[in-house]
Amino acid sequence: MNVQGDCNENRRGRQGEQGLPHDNVTFEFDERTINSPLVALVWHTRSEGAGTFISQAVSNWEIVFEQREGRVRAVVRGPETRATRADVPADTVFLGITFAPGAFVPALPPQQVVDGGVVLPEAAAGRFWLGSRAWQTPDFENADTFVAQLVRRGLLIRDPLVAAALRGERVERTPRTLQRRFRQTTGLTQGLLFQIERARQAAALLEQGTPILDTVELAGFADQPHLTRALRRFTGRTPGEILGGSAAP
Repeated sequence: MNVQGDCNENRRGRQGEQGLPHDNVTFEFDERTINSPLVALVWHTRSEGAGTFISQAVSNWEIVFEQREGRVRAVVRGPETRATRADVPADTVFLGITFAPGAFVPALPPQQVVDGGVVLPEAAAGRFWLGSRAWQTPDFENADTFVAQLVRRGLLIRDPLVAAALRGERVERTPRTLQRRFRQTTGLTQGLLFQIERARQAAALLEQGTPILDTVELAGFADQPHLTRALRRFTGRTPGEILGGSAAP
């Protein structure tokens, strides 16, 4: 689930939970960075009423903790390759740790988390199982300590080859090898990841008030229909809807 508190602002990617409020779902986010190259963002929010929202496509993995009625649910989520409508329960507190591009949980095969997620087994006293250990659920303030422990135990790693390619650096590997590494770490092909990020860039430009034709050029689309198709697929909105700050019906 990728939620967004303000439909005029690009969130999760901002990578983390992002999407569009719809019906009676609203979110106000607190977010911060931490001192880890494997994490893009830590965020938390609370839902008020139940409803639905449009979850936008993203290329990052993340772990989300959902606290409701005294119970905590831990979910590792992978990239989402298209915009979908999703439900949100009322009165739920969310904490998310969005991983940096190329970072992943090696215990979980990408095919299990792409366009979905894996609910981690619940342990006693608000804990959850990951690897061979029951972990205490982190909070917004101590997320950096939790991440450091995951890294130390090899439960959160980053592929340096993929990370370098995502930074635009020259990688001394064959295209076939690089494609295989992208699939192993992100669950996506390099081309699909690029398409998602380009659509997100275009949405951010439009949300800033950039005219549609200028957005086409700046984001590298062939023409306006090309932009429209990409935004419908990856954000669930047209360029005009994004400029107007509205969600798709």
